[in-house]
Amino acid sequence: MASVRRRVLVAFTAALMSLSTAVAAEEARLALVIGNGAYKEGALKNPVNDSRAVAAALRSLGFEVIERENTTLRDLVTALQDFSIRARNAQVRMLYYAGHGMQVKGRNYLIPVDASLATEDEVPRKSADVNDLLDRLAELRSGMNLIVLDACRNNPFNNLPTLTADGRRIRNRALGDSGGLALVEAPRGTLVAFSTAPGTVAIDSSSQGHSVYTKHLLANITTSGQPVELLFKRVRIAVAGETHNLQIPWEASSLVGDFCFKLGAGKRCGT
Repeated sequence: MASVRRRVLVAFTAALMSLSTAVAAEEARLALVIGNGAYKEGALKNPVNDSRAVAAALRSLGFEVIERENTTLRDLVTALQDFSIRARNAQVRMLYYAGHGMQVKGRNYLIPVDASLATEDEVPRKSADVNDLLDRLAELRSGMNLIVLDACRNNPFNNLPTLTADGRRIRNRALGDSGGLALVEAPRGTLVAFSTAPGTVAIDSSSQGHSVYTKHLLANITTSGQPVELLFKRVRIAVAGETHNLQIPWEASSLVGDFCFKLGAGKRCGT
């Protein structure tokens, strides 16, 4: 009888430990949210509004959120470095960035608001390298990384509005003659989401409070039981539809586990 009780007690304790671990893992969510809009050249209307709304949504979903707005080069690099250090203690690690970005020789860079870029050669030393952050996160052997870049805006140093076929004036969010950001290989356990396909540019709305991409991200991120891959698929469909296929979001993923920003009934992810 005593042995049966011991077995029951051991099983009960193991179940409690498993539940405690699951809850801890669910709670260990860390996000760095950056909105850069106050550029000396090529200022953008949406990024700060975008980042504030995303930060609020993530907090409601259990994330510890680090917010940065209109970062200088020093602030931007420091924020990314600090995030990569603190990320070691989180199971879900997310970067959301809204602002100017560009690619140089296949590497993607986030542009600080104090940047003054005359040539492509200046970009690596006057901006923040996304690939460096991916390399640091790839060293973490557990959990997952979510990188969301609403950063494919057009060259802020030559960024005149253009007209769409229906007469709307739009600005873009990329920098550099090639346009857009470069294809990346997502390290194991990582999803990288672009607001538009590699090599193309994204629309920065002048008539709405948010960019087209972030508007639809916010509309879908709190859906219960929705796997992250389905979330971004729904965002892609909505953005492509609203822009008449001028902008089609894209992701690179090597996720090996399931993840929902908000769990469904029975604390389940998926149906």
